[in-house]
Amino acid sequence: MLKLTRRKFGTVALASTAAAVVGAMTLSPAVAADKINVGILSLASHSPSIIAEERGYYAEQGLEVEFVSFQAAQPMAVAIASGDVDFGLTAISGGLISLADKGVIKVVGGALQEYDDIEGQKVIVSKKAHDEGVKTPADLKGRTFGITTTGSSFHYMAHKIADKEGFDRAEIKLKPLQKVPAVIAALKSGQIDAWSIQPNIADNLTSGPDVVEIGSISDYIPNYQVTTVFTSTANATDKQDLVKRFLAALSKGIADYNAAFVDKTMSEEDTAELVKAIHKYLYTDQPLEKADPQIRAGAMRFNENARMNVASIEDQLEWFKSEGLVPEGVTMDKLVDTSFVETF
Repeated sequence: MLKLTRRKFGTVALASTAAAVVGAMTLSPAVAADKINVGILSLASHSPSIIAEERGYYAEQGLEVEFVSFQAAQPMAVAIASGDVDFGLTAISGGLISLADKGVIKVVGGALQEYDDIEGQKVIVSKKAHDEGVKTPADLKGRTFGITTTGSSFHYMAHKIADKEGFDRAEIKLKPLQKVPAVIAALKSGQIDAWSIQPNIADNLTSGPDVVEIGSISDYIPNYQVTTVFTSTANATDKQDLVKRFLAALSKGIADYNAAFVDKTMSEEDTAELVKAIHKYLYTDQPLEKADPQIRAGAMRFNENARMNVASIEDQLEWFKSEGLVPEGVTMDKLVDTSFVETF
């Protein structure tokens, strides 16, 4: 993992529309800030954390944040358990659930979610596979599907497609490639047939000649809680105020992200400032003018105030159990702490 130094832009003082998480309040500047490490991936789904840092929402809550970069969800869960990272925001993985069963990790909030009225994650295939007849997700029987690791969200989505289309899960051939960039390269070159990913990445890939969109994940997993907020059990139990303050700041970042990129109710000037801030961490190998449309495109909605869809999380847990990827005895009580945010 790579630590990214804290960076600020300008002196932004824009008001947020987010309601504060219950129990959290802005701390006096005289109080020394609590230093925390926050895990992120180079995906647009981590933009609310970046916004919360860049706009000073973490500072308002007496938090000094350092981002720690990861290439996949499972290593982030391990870092949370070890204490190297304090908070993470990513998809539920088999590693996370196994660590929760051991009593060292808790999911404390919801983040990115599939909504019927908002563009969501897409099923995409290589041009080679498309030319060979893979026109819809039903055609993925017998085809290769890229994932980062066994027990990742990509693994879950692939099997949900198989379940609804009525073929055996084993008939979709999973190819673990460890990192998202490796999956992208394999798809574009035709080394794998298919993948599913957030719309901003999918749209960028399908704008070129090598990748074709064939379906939507929302057709297979309605109301899917794509990512969650998690922390160590020690934090959830012994540092509840810290968790509340983190969620309060993150909720403001979520509200700004939704306003700017989903509902488009934020002014263009303010939205452009957010794009510049996000660009410090995403698409850093590209100039701002090229990264800008990619950051704006295909934005998915985050749950207001980090509300948590426990029904979706339970469905994911049951899938992990059915595949033997986590201990059979792990329960929702071990995995989730519902005391910090509203659940549904």
